Amino acid sequence: MKRGAKNKMKRSQVNENVLRAKKMLDSISFRLPRFAYWTMEEWKDNDIDVIKNTMLGWDITDFGMDKFEEIGAVLFTIRNGVDGQYGTPYAEKIIYLRDGQRLPCHYHVTKTEDIINRGGGRLWIKLFNAAEDGSVDEKTPVVFYSDGVKMEAKPGEKVYVETGNSITLTPYMYHIFGAEGELVVGEVSSINDDNTDNYFSEDVSRFAEIEEDEAPLVPLCNEYDNL
Repeated sequence: MKRGAKNKMKRSQVNENVLRAKKMLDSISFRLPRFAYWTMEEWKDNDIDVIKNTMLGWDITDFGMDKFEEIGAVLFTIRNGVDGQYGTPYAEKIIYLRDGQRLPCHYHVTKTEDIINRGGGRLWIKLFNAAEDGSVDEKTPVVFYSDGVKMEAKPGEKVYVETGNSITLTPYMYHIFGAEGELVVGEVSSINDDNTDNYFSEDVSRFAEIEEDEAPLVPLCNEYDNL
């Protein structure tokens, strides 16, 4: 389910959170690729065909919920592909979450992903199976793997992932994950398609609409046509 945002995120809010994410990443000695640190002029001066077509780069969103500090994230796609055309046959992201933030409940049809606690606070995940009609199954237990170890959780049970550990999320597995404390989350997956392979149980929009109250520090991954 998707809808347009009730209120747009402000560009100043986007800029602030890019800077916060960079500071947090520096604190755990995690460096992003060179283009994460380009100025707007450098973005315009470089050949970004692969970056554009695989949607690499910055992705700051409140999912159209107008509650960024509760439901939202700063994401950066480091590598990705378009099957047989561009990039790599796999994907990697870094997700910066502030204390108390979470992502909305969703599953994927094609993507398998490892969600990794890269450092900072505590990562929690709630899991559900998808019912045959695509709704959230709140009755059946969820079988999953954590770093190769088979585990089981009650639907909606809060599962903690400590620093360095991960959970593998397979297709049709609903998941919500969030942060206790400021947190860097890693995602390593098969090819990622944020335009067609996100199925939300909450009424959201995948990308935020932006109100231009100041000049952008960076373009977002869905804004490259505007460069």
